[in-house]
Amino acid sequence: MNRPLLNSLLASLLFVLAACASTAQQAPQASTPPDTTVRKPTTPPMPAEDVTKYRPVFAAPKATPVPATAPVKTTVLPTNQVNQQIEQRLRDQAYTNQNVKYAQGYRVLVYFGTERDKVMALRRSIIGRYPDETDYIVFKSPVYRLYIGDYLTRLDAARGLARLRAFVPKPELEPGQVLLNKNP
Repeated sequence: MNRPLLNSLLASLLFVLAACASTAQQAPQASTPPDTTVRKPTTPPMPAEDVTKYRPVFAAPKATPVPATAPVKTTVLPTNQVNQQIEQRLRDQAYTNQNVKYAQGYRVLVYFGTERDKVMALRRSIIGRYPDETDYIVFKSPVYRLYIGDYLTRLDAARGLARLRAFVPKPELEPGQVLLNKNP
């Protein structure tokens, strides 16, 4: 068969199928959707074969009578020596921790620039509003940096950062060593 004749025959068959599909009877549609909230109970499928013959069966242990002359088990009460050792180690660790002055934490960088008057005015306004915050001015010629706070966790630093957004448009968190004991 030649190619154009085959194409026209396939096209005419396609139109006939489409016409048949459009004239077929359709099932009446219900006005409300079917209820899908009710679940039909399903039974689990039974195994193809009985596997109980392969399961091990154990006999119940026999009860043995306890003789009246059997020794009675006594419980040993714990002594306090472990607690004393732990308390001593905790005291030693607390003493060691008193000497630690710095830890890894975060500070908020609120100013980075070359103008000394501007950094001092910003420092005065922040400390006037939040007197408990510590401030650090770092000068590396010709740049001034103003850091605020000694925060041990990132969450505390984020809270401090949110408070300082009123003074500075883009404050930044910077990790670094922070001072632990502010009292001398």
